Amino acid sequence: MFQLGKTIVSEDIIAKDFVCNLSACKGACCVEGDAGAPLDADEVKILDRIYPKVKPFLRKEGIEVIEATGASVKTVFGDLETPLINGAECAYVIFDENNTALCGIEEAYNQGEIDWKKPVSCHLYPIRVKDYSEFSGVNYEKWEICDDACALGKELQVPVYKFVKEALIRKFGEDWYTELEAVAQKNFGK
Repeated sequence: MFQLGKTIVSEDIIAKDFVCNLSACKGACCVEGDAGAPLDADEVKILDRIYPKVKPFLRKEGIEVIEATGASVKTVFGDLETPLINGAECAYVIFDENNTALCGIEEAYNQGEIDWKKPVSCHLYPIRVKDYSEFSGVNYEKWEICDDACALGKELQVPVYKFVKEALIRKFGEDWYTELEAVAQKNFGK
C-alpha cells in the first residue's frame, strides 16, 4: 500500500495485469454477485435525471424493476447501488446478439443520447474504491469470473491501472493519475 494525496492505494493495481475479455466472460460481472453497482449520491441524481433517455435501451425486466424500485436503491446498510432483477443481474444490463451482457446506460451514451458514460464504480472495475472519513482506499478486486481478463492482461502486459486509466482520471483527476504513473515507473518499472 502507498499513499497518493487522500488515497491509500493497493500495489496490486500496478502489479496485476488485466484487460476485459468480454468474448470469454460474456460480461459476467454485470450479472453475477449479490449486489448492484455501488453509487454515490451525485450518481443517484444523475440516474434519476437520465432514466427517461436510457429507458428505450433497456430490457422489459429492467424497466419493470427500475419503475418499481427507482433508478437506484438503498441497501439495509445504507449503501446506494443500482437495482437488480430477481437478485441477479443489474437492471441496466442488456444483451447483444452473442448473449454478452452490456450496459444500457453506456449504450445510450454511445448513441449520443446522454453525456454520462455509466457509474464510476462500473467504469473502474476491477478497481473498487472505499471511502472513509479521512481517505479513500483504492483496491484491486480479484474475482474468478475475471480470470480470462487477467490472462489477457498478462499476455498483453497491461497493468490494471493502465486498463482503467480513463476511469481513474474521471474519479481522481489527471494530477493524481500522473503521480500514480510515477510511482508505478519508479517502484515497479511499469
